[in-house]
Amino acid sequence: MLDLARELHRWCTEGRDFAVATVIAVHGSAPRQPGASLAVDFDGTAIGSVSGGCVEGAVYELCREALETGRGTAHRFGYSDEDAFAVGLTCGGVLDILVTPVNASQRGVYESAFAAVLRGEATAVAHPADGSPGVLVVHADGTHRGATAGLPDVAAFLASGRTGTVTVDCERTTLFVESSAPPPRMIVFGAVDFAAALVRAGKFLGYHVTVCDARPVFATRQRFPDADEVVADWPHRYLESQHVDSRTVLCVLTHDEKFDIPLLERALRLPAAYVGAMGSRRTHTARLQRLRETGLSDAELSRLRSPIGLDLGGRTPEETALSIAAEIVAVRRGGSGVPLTGAGVPIHRAEVAPGTARPREEIGLAVPMSTV
Repeated sequence: MLDLARELHRWCTEGRDFAVATVIAVHGSAPRQPGASLAVDFDGTAIGSVSGGCVEGAVYELCREALETGRGTAHRFGYSDEDAFAVGLTCGGVLDILVTPVNASQRGVYESAFAAVLRGEATAVAHPADGSPGVLVVHADGTHRGATAGLPDVAAFLASGRTGTVTVDCERTTLFVESSAPPPRMIVFGAVDFAAALVRAGKFLGYHVTVCDARPVFATRQRFPDADEVVADWPHRYLESQHVDSRTVLCVLTHDEKFDIPLLERALRLPAAYVGAMGSRRTHTARLQRLRETGLSDAELSRLRSPIGLDLGGRTPEETALSIAAEIVAVRRGGSGVPLTGAGVPIHRAEVAPGTARPREEIGLAVPMSTV
């Protein structure tokens, strides 16, 4: 339904009751993907589409019925359907549709979600996939409204910008989670060989990746074809011009004091999800002293992941990128960084709230990968 956020927000502010039919799963060939929606208000006005036309009439009637009864329902449409006016998908695929009524009792929750989407903020909305009552809205800053079942899983979907179904509550409940979120950002400072490998790892994890270096001869598209952006600018100046939020990852690979210190001084005061810097342990000790001289507090310095990455024993740029990516995931998800074999720690755990990642020593990362 978030694809109709502008119109549905207006309907909420006007006090209209409406029902929304949303594609929650696709099997085989089908014209629309999960998240596509058709909405119908109490006067019969319809907006959006779930199938490009072939089952719209049947879905429209299901929305009208949900408005009359106040109950949500789940339906499957395919080429062999004999009900719903004998219509089906001519493409031969199958669509699972969730129909959700929205009336005065829930309108405020939905309005908050639509308003956040219109502001460009990352937002997720979750419903039971069987049409049972309940809605959960999760925002990028960790706040939420409505039900709480499956909150960590919904937050994880939001963090990666995913839309789909997830089973929660010991596999008793399946939620459909719809996310509206731009990809999280990874900014890699330093146009070095390690950066090229990290760009590929970042793209694999779903980040929008930018490479920044003050040296135009190195900060080129030819050297970083996989990056979304390549910027030739002083790192600290570029960072000051960017919006950094609780999903942003900052990786400092410049390994040069004249770049590192002014950059990290600013980075560690921002609400970034992760700030890591490459360098040996000797470099790290000297760097901390210089950063303290800039006025950074111990609490701010504790956010710095340096030497960057987990202790995987890697040496090549690709192995180093893997160790950095693994640490980013551990920090974002609250992982321990230890092998699961014999560890006795949960494989899945509650999402770490944005901006509250634990210090390295508290998540078992006291022996990071040493880089030179």
